[in-house]
Amino acid sequence: MKIGIVCYPTYGGSGIVATQLGMEMASQGDEAHFISYSLPAKLDITLPNIYFHQVNVKPYPLFEYQPFSLALSTTIVNIVETYKLDLLHVHYAIPHAYAAYFAKQILKEKGIELPVITTLHGTDITLVGQHPIYKSAVEFSINQSDYITSVSDSLRKETYHQFNIHKEIEVIPNFINNAEINENSHCLKKNFVSNDEKLLVHVSNLRKVKRIDDVMKIFNLVQKEVKSKLLIVGEGPEAETIDRYTYKFKLGEKVKNFGKIQDVQNVLRITDLFLLPSEQESFGLAALEAMACGVPVISSNAGGITEVNKDGYSGFVSPIGDVESMAKNAIRLLKDEDLLLKFKKQAKNEALLFDNSKIIPKYKELYNRALNQKLKSNI
Repeated sequence: MKIGIVCYPTYGGSGIVATQLGMEMASQGDEAHFISYSLPAKLDITLPNIYFHQVNVKPYPLFEYQPFSLALSTTIVNIVETYKLDLLHVHYAIPHAYAAYFAKQILKEKGIELPVITTLHGTDITLVGQHPIYKSAVEFSINQSDYITSVSDSLRKETYHQFNIHKEIEVIPNFINNAEINENSHCLKKNFVSNDEKLLVHVSNLRKVKRIDDVMKIFNLVQKEVKSKLLIVGEGPEAETIDRYTYKFKLGEKVKNFGKIQDVQNVLRITDLFLLPSEQESFGLAALEAMACGVPVISSNAGGITEVNKDGYSGFVSPIGDVESMAKNAIRLLKDEDLLLKFKKQAKNEALLFDNSKIIPKYKELYNRALNQKLKSNI
């Protein structure tokens, strides 16, 4: 099977999942052709059956803004014709599903049938896609996809609520390769805390919806009751909030901001609790990565988080903005070593439910279904 994969190349959840899915399919003997404006961050181009095709937007003086969607559509057409792709899987509706529709129409004129699968990941539906400038185009392109998936049931419901979608949306959750988790790095913990201190962590792109102010407020309450420090991983517009609250609460060296790092697992593996008080999460991939490393999660109940973080099992869930409740739950775990150890084991067990060995076959089945439908339509 030859699969075209259109995704963003950044460290965001959609790009990471798309990359891991493609590499897994390639390891099973299929061809994975990645199409993006730059090499996806976690794509190992040296692996067999992996191809990367860059979308080049040529500058033209008439355009104030270069037409990426047009360039993407044309690139898709060229790659499908050259490599005889069997299907196209686009991650994130904007502008990928839109560009895929036009590529599909161009190919149809050439007598080539191209099944298109669109996977919805989050802000393409909950934020950007609802803007009046984009909403009609997003709704149209989703409906024109042959198959639609979402990464959580919450996002599926939100899509039906916000758009007039007349096709079935299948839920295929995000996944993680638990076998890749190395649990032998706890010696690194002494680089950040003493033996009687606990280590908390937050990982995100530091946007407003992540409620970084709540992260800082929760930690401030925790550190008053439990000797602890906070590690923050990520870059984004709310980075200034970290400095502001560190100064406001006089936290000093208790807070360390790493910025963006490649191997987040190295940090997660040495921490005791993961904080995720977001006001919007389509799935909560960062929470799943923490759980896979045996780190319980203190989170809000936003979006799809509750489908990942099981309240009272892999961590605790509180209403959005309820800083006191989140801090209380965190303190409860950190003060009770036996309870904390129990939750760490349970978090790891919950992450196993989202192992790639369980989720990848769902995509494989969908791909086969799309190919079978293509064969029927060509008879």
